[in-house]
Amino acid sequence: QVQLVESGGGLVQPGGSLRLSCEASGSGNIFSIYTMGWYRQAPGKQRELVADITSGDSTNYVDSAKGRFIISRDNAKNTVYLQMDSLKPEDTGVYYCNAKRITSIATLRYWGQGTQVTVSS
Repeated sequence: QVQLVESGGGLVQPGGSLRLSCEASGSGNIFSIYTMGWYRQAPGKQRELVADITSGDSTNYVDSAKGRFIISRDNAKNTVYLQMDSLKPEDTGVYYCNAKRITSIATLRYWGQGTQVTVSS
C-alpha cells in the first residue's frame, strides 16, 4: 500500500506561481518504478490529468499546462513536484497526486487526499 501526501496549495493571484509536492510512503524502495501524476478537479467538473512523469522521466502535459507547468521527481526523497507558473483562474481546483504501477496482474493506482489551489485576484 502506498500513501501519498500533497502539500503546497493555496491562494495565489493570476500570473503567480505555486509549487506542489507529493511525498510517497509505503512503497519501499520501488517508488522509482511508479508513474507519478498530478490530476485536477475543478468545481462541477470531472477529474483530469494535468501532468505525469514515468519511471524513465518521460513527461506528459495537458495542453493547457504546456509551457507553464513542470512536473519533476526526486526518487531519493520519494517525492514528485509540480511547478506551476503564470497561473490562471481556470487552474483553480483540487490537485490530486496519483501513483500508478502496471503489474502482470493488474494496474495499481493510489491517490492522495488533494490540495486546494485557488487562483483569484
